[in-house]
Amino acid sequence: MTQHPEALHLESSRAIPVAYETALARVLPAPLPRIFGRRYAAIGPIAEVRDQAGGWESVGETRTIVLSDGATLRETLTGIDAPSSFSYEITPLTGPLKPLVGHVAGRWSFAPAGTGTRITWSWEVTPASRAASFAMPVFGWMWKGYARQSLEALEELLVGA
Repeated sequence: MTQHPEALHLESSRAIPVAYETALARVLPAPLPRIFGRRYAAIGPIAEVRDQAGGWESVGETRTIVLSDGATLRETLTGIDAPSSFSYEITPLTGPLKPLVGHVAGRWSFAPAGTGTRITWSWEVTPASRAASFAMPVFGWMWKGYARQSLEALEELLVGA
């Protein structure tokens, strides 16, 4: 019997002064290189998005995310529950993270917070192998830093700071 590695839950959130009713509609089509444009440790910035058919607004749409080091991630939009959340999957990966990350289930959640919105980005990361599961604490540390700076960039984009 093959034992599959346990998924690692990662989550980061930030309260942003943007209306709850419109937050998801503004984040869903946002340009990924503007939000994820900075490297954090081994997680590189997004350089471009390729092969996107449609406006990234319908479940089942796919696109290829290209990182600055040439690595690619295939993203599929798996759910939209406006105005509270949308979800996606990333698989397969190429490049330096391929031996580490087997599958990602991602989710963006939105909740009213005062006069703005608490935006939460989360990942369920399935390690590529049992051996890779030992590196998940380090990957989690890198992801948390990447998420923090990405949520800062998202706020700049949404608020126009």
